[in-house]
Amino acid sequence: MNDQYSELYSSYQWLVPSTFNIAEACVHRWAENPHEGRRIALYCEDEFGQRTVWTYTRLSEVSRQLANGLVKMGVAQGDRVALVMARRPEMVAAYMAIFSVGAIAVPLSAQLETSVLSVCLRDAQARVAVVDAVTGPGLLKAKAQFPALTQIIGLGFQHDWVIPWRTLLARQPVIFKVPQTRASSPALLLYRSQGNGALKGVLLPHCALIGNLPGFVASQNWFPNRRDIFWSPADWARSGGLLNALLPTLYFGHGIVGVAGQFSAPKAFKIMERYQVTNTFLSPEALTTMMMEISSPREHYQLALRAIMTTGEPLERTVFDWCKDTLAVTPNETFGQTEMNCVAGNSHQKWPTKPGSMGRPYPGHRLAVLDSSGQPCPAGVVGNIALNKYDIYGHPEPVLFLGYWRNAPATEAKFMGDWCLTGDLASADVHGNFWYAGHDDIQGQQEETRHTPPCTHSLPGVTISGSSIPDSDTHGNLSI
Repeated sequence: MNDQYSELYSSYQWLVPSTFNIAEACVHRWAENPHEGRRIALYCEDEFGQRTVWTYTRLSEVSRQLANGLVKMGVAQGDRVALVMARRPEMVAAYMAIFSVGAIAVPLSAQLETSVLSVCLRDAQARVAVVDAVTGPGLLKAKAQFPALTQIIGLGFQHDWVIPWRTLLARQPVIFKVPQTRASSPALLLYRSQGNGALKGVLLPHCALIGNLPGFVASQNWFPNRRDIFWSPADWARSGGLLNALLPTLYFGHGIVGVAGQFSAPKAFKIMERYQVTNTFLSPEALTTMMMEISSPREHYQLALRAIMTTGEPLERTVFDWCKDTLAVTPNETFGQTEMNCVAGNSHQKWPTKPGSMGRPYPGHRLAVLDSSGQPCPAGVVGNIALNKYDIYGHPEPVLFLGYWRNAPATEAKFMGDWCLTGDLASADVHGNFWYAGHDDIQGQQEETRHTPPCTHSLPGVTISGSSIPDSDTHGNLSI
């Protein structure tokens, strides 16, 4: 095949605006146009199989109503609002309302234990939370351990401490002016566990979505085509479901499928057939389960699948071959962390894919394998994968996290000069492909977990250049 990697990588330059708001970019701008507003944003099914369809107009109006309600409740820019809901349209509306206000969304998975919920709420100092009937009881138990959580908005969940969702929205207008939001302003506080069981809050700016787009577009075989529909079983409360599925799909004005309940192979194929899903993000574990349970899916299901992105661990060669031969889709493996999502990977339609490889740095991202002194390792030598604060042209890297919440020592330990260390080990071959070699346990031990006063919302030397949103055509295709 024609290897286009060098041309794509060398020609890409970041175009990041000085002001950028995820809600404006993902929802409100589409709703402003009557034609675009009628497009379907969300296809959702609840745990009982009830189906709901939301257009971009409806999503925008509901999120603006909720934004007005949050302001009436005293939520201001920089405040943390916990979001504990099952995968449903109102969850997306809540995200967009929080972003619209300029507050920080703190998504917490519905599967978290009460003790973990209370730790996250206390660490984030969240005094407002949004829940539904599935997550409400657990959140109330967590509130008992964190009384500072004083306001709870409940969808389909009633309690003396809860403000009903419908009652709150019924009093609010559908007009809400999104304030000017700096691209570097914090938008998301994502909690992830460490090897020792402790939790870290990863603070991401609005512009992290822009930084995520090259990897998303490339791993999805140049998303979007005109009829593309996305689905993934990934949790919308975690970085994978947010940054590898929900937010970039909405950014391009396309529809995404969200289905409540547990993952299963038959369910996955039925969803993909029912909605004619073209693009998906699936873990290696999910793909392995699908292969083992339904070895010949195209004999039973009418599929429209054209792209599979996977991440988390190397894909077994048998699973890679099954995707390629049976699903007729070559999977694109990717690499990233919550702190720097989707910065390397494959895009088999643009450059050769080597099974088992983590791929190459995606356009816009300057990655290297470093030795213990911070110097690039020769080809074939194992070192620490690191992302530079600047691209090859000296432009600031927008995908990087702002820091660990209330944990300045851990933030400092993550960096070596201008390099952000992933803690993952790999070697690079002469073609620039990365090959995973394990985790750097020493760095993990160096990252202190004690809490300190809240860290600043920017890192030394990191600024956001002011220009424009990445070029796109009439369908929102990112030009890279």
